[in-house]
Amino acid sequence: MNPASLVSRRSAVIRERLAPVLSILTDPLFEARLADPVACDFLFGNPQEMPLPGFVDALQRWATPRNKDWFAYKMSEPAARSTVAKSLREWRGIDYHPDDIFLTNSAFAGLAVILNTIVDPGDEVIFLSPPWFFYEALILDAGGEPIRVRVRPTDYDLDLEAIAAAVTQRTRAIIVNSPNNPTGRIYPARTLSGLAEVLQSASRQNGRPIYLLSDEAYSRILYDGGKFISPTTSYPYSFLIYTYGKTLLTPGQRIGYIVLPPEMPEREPLREALIASQLLNGYAWPNALLQHALPDLDRLSIDIGHLQRKRDRMVAALRGIGYDLHSPEGTFYLLPRSPIPDDLDFVRLLATRHIYCLPGTVVEMPGTFRLSLTANDEMIERSIPGLAAAFTEAQANPSPARLTA
Repeated sequence: MNPASLVSRRSAVIRERLAPVLSILTDPLFEARLADPVACDFLFGNPQEMPLPGFVDALQRWATPRNKDWFAYKMSEPAARSTVAKSLREWRGIDYHPDDIFLTNSAFAGLAVILNTIVDPGDEVIFLSPPWFFYEALILDAGGEPIRVRVRPTDYDLDLEAIAAAVTQRTRAIIVNSPNNPTGRIYPARTLSGLAEVLQSASRQNGRPIYLLSDEAYSRILYDGGKFISPTTSYPYSFLIYTYGKTLLTPGQRIGYIVLPPEMPEREPLREALIASQLLNGYAWPNALLQHALPDLDRLSIDIGHLQRKRDRMVAALRGIGYDLHSPEGTFYLLPRSPIPDDLDFVRLLATRHIYCLPGTVVEMPGTFRLSLTANDEMIERSIPGLAAAFTEAQANPSPARLTA
């Protein structure tokens, strides 16, 4: 039997798009390498220290059943919705209605739910490059056509002219991620106002709204006193998507939400459609325990000041070695330029020194590599001599392909 006949054409295309990430996730040697005591794991943003004590305490406290339905099927529990509404009101100063809050098992699921709610076959969805590496596949999985638009190379801000030029009669949505993974850019109010004008004008011309999907996974991870402005505050046809997995650094305990802003028109049919989409996307609600514990979890956060100190340490050390990189305004990623053009080759070279990170090609930034600041302090200090030695070796011998360590 032809192996290509075992999966749909769409699945094959999605698999092709995800090949660089899948090659790492499915490599049986990686787990063993990362378990090595000398490994420096800068790869995917997994925690490298024990979880927050408050997180563990909350799960233990709420694990005791209060009634027979404690662990029954759950959708968006009223108490969890109220917690999110209160938190957003205090944080953003906006009076979100609990009925417009939809608990999800992470922002990943939230994006899938929204795309499957609003996208018809052939609809175009704009995403910004460099992107989080699952956007394109999520759009394809929803039956949409991904349209890539590069950000400005000089400062990683949105290129509003390029976005306007990419809009067609078939444009249904745009995904905006601020602070951005992988660049760390926080899009300023001026840019977001300009984007709203582009979308409002195009929506009028098209005779239907172009939705804005605001991926705000890193909106509480800001440095140097930076201020986050939600793209949803500038444009009414917006969805706010959030996950607690970044601020709690618990990516395996998945809880997040979708929010319809108060200005969103036609909210009642959207509410019903989102619930239906959550059902059909594999029951995309968080498990019961996480929803019960949310009043406690919402108040917790990893130490952002410590993250900033790790950022400053790594930026200074890398620049001192000779790497070219900017200092991110938010998120927990660095994006240095590789000393040789082939970032895949350079990442293999780093792996020979037990330093594991993503090649920039995976995030559509060839010639760079991505480092996650969730690495602990010991890993960071241990990695610096290896990063220096790899830099020197790559410059001295830039051409040969290197075997995977």
